[in-house]
Amino acid sequence: MGSFSIWHWLIVLVVVVLVFGTKKLGNVGSDLGKAVKGFKDGVKGEDEKSPKADEQKTIDVDAKDKSIH
Repeated sequence: MGSFSIWHWLIVLVVVVLVFGTKKLGNVGSDLGKAVKGFKDGVKGEDEKSPKADEQKTIDVDAKDKSIH
């Protein structure tokens, strides 16, 4: 009961392709890639947001009352 040989893995691959089909497996791969990219962008975005929050400045302005006569 050692590790599986290449023939075992090829048989498993053929069975998976027959059960799910190539189109569905392609969609799963595409969705997984988008999820990883989204995660990386999210982590990268958090790092970029921190300095920007410090750079924001608030400007206080007193509005003058303009009455229409």
